[in-house]
Amino acid sequence: MWIEIVKLEELFGFMEITDLNEQELGRRASLQKLHELGIEPYPAAEFPVNASTRDIKEGFDPEKGNFKDIRIAGRMMSRRIMGAASFIELQDDCGRIQVYVKRDEICPGEDKTLYNTVFKKLLDIGDIIGIEGFAFITQTGALSIHATKLTVLSKSLRVLPIVKEKEGAVYDAFSDPELRYRMRYVDLIVNPQVKEIFEKRTKIIGTMRDYFNEHGYLEVETPILQSIPGGATARPFITHHNTLDIPLYMRIANELYLKRLIVGGFKGVYEFAKDFRNEGMDRTHNPEFTCMEIYVAYKDYKWMMRFVETMLERIAIAINGKTKFDVWGNEIEFKAPYRKLPMLDAIKEYAGVDIAGMDEAALRETCKKLNVPIKPEMGKGKLIDAIFGEYCEKKLVQPTFIIDYPVEMSPLTKRHRENPALTERFELFVNGKELANAYSELNDPIDQLERFNDQVRLKDAGDDEAMYIDMDFVRALEYGMPPTSGLGMGIDRLTMMMTNSSTIQDVLFFPQMRPEKTAPKEEKAE
Repeated sequence: MWIEIVKLEELFGFMEITDLNEQELGRRASLQKLHELGIEPYPAAEFPVNASTRDIKEGFDPEKGNFKDIRIAGRMMSRRIMGAASFIELQDDCGRIQVYVKRDEICPGEDKTLYNTVFKKLLDIGDIIGIEGFAFITQTGALSIHATKLTVLSKSLRVLPIVKEKEGAVYDAFSDPELRYRMRYVDLIVNPQVKEIFEKRTKIIGTMRDYFNEHGYLEVETPILQSIPGGATARPFITHHNTLDIPLYMRIANELYLKRLIVGGFKGVYEFAKDFRNEGMDRTHNPEFTCMEIYVAYKDYKWMMRFVETMLERIAIAINGKTKFDVWGNEIEFKAPYRKLPMLDAIKEYAGVDIAGMDEAALRETCKKLNVPIKPEMGKGKLIDAIFGEYCEKKLVQPTFIIDYPVEMSPLTKRHRENPALTERFELFVNGKELANAYSELNDPIDQLERFNDQVRLKDAGDDEAMYIDMDFVRALEYGMPPTSGLGMGIDRLTMMMTNSSTIQDVLFFPQMRPEKTAPKEEKAE
């Protein structure tokens, strides 16, 4: 091994050489030796790939003699050296394939340095290489590539955690959640099933987008930095704009901007939006998340229920090939139609109390009797929500529309056409979790302003999640917004359900993490 500490310190002066383990020192020494041999370990020239592992596995036919001029690139994930010939396992973005490397093939002349020194001694597991050659079947029946040329494309200076199996036992698996989420790039390399989750996530979004576009609705973008954080009850992240010298908020929802576009004359608009809420973190919540919101003119919440269940049935088939499959230990049936249950009826059914007509004092007393935790600043809407959350949510396993919420819980929702104490709102629950929220949108500007004022009173009482007044939105409503139905759906949670992933961190490439802990360095003597 060519470990020359002085030269390595010259090459890697930005880090202390004592921070590296023996294998990392060895890889840096190999990198140095490649330079000395005149081999660029990070070449600038392109390597035009013309085949993937999937192409070869699905298309190779020995009788046709195809795949005779392959150019493929990927990571070397294993290597078996057998004198003048070797086998390696190459991994690209589609999978893995065996490559046969023969010394006299990649070194046809007298100089065998590329094989004897570079390939056998200076290359390591995890290095990215390019292979030129042809496909063939080995004597043992394994589909392989016979290499005629090998090119170093990127030298890996860190050691990959390579999973090994022996006698049914798995060793060195990269399975620690803290490491997997923090170093997603390693997770994706060594755990191929992880990539499948994110491919399905993209397919979920693509299926939804196609569904909306087929209906003629327009995909739009709205501001992330907002002067007023509206559209939901949540605690925002706050920042400051230096030039304007004003506070700005990371959006908690894009609802109010999308409804402005309905006022402007669009028949339907939607957005896949990054939203931010300065709240807790758990297995189903991340402070940064993706939410799809759609608003359609001249529709109501009854229409939206049909629209949503048809969409989810379509997504289920696109992702899993069927509408019924396991989600967190329960068989969930996504085939439409779904059960519809009024909120007050759900509380009566699952909590055993009828809260219809109760004022705030009576609701507080009911919460105490039911042992529901509450806070002094909670208003009527949050008291009802607390009872529902404690007694009802976990019982809603199969897809269920909870409909007709009390008006205090829904400041942006049109009052119910038959009962003004309720609103035309639904939330879709699946497996005990909220998946979607939708309204017949409130388009009465006077009623809207009164509801905003109610939120201000809650904020003054100490509710830091209550809504702000957005007077420009009220002004937009005063110009007239047609009857409209709107829907918000969490893409992260939907992906969790469709891929049977147990935590939101599993469906986010880079979930929010605590700062990485580093060992304190010893102070050096003067």
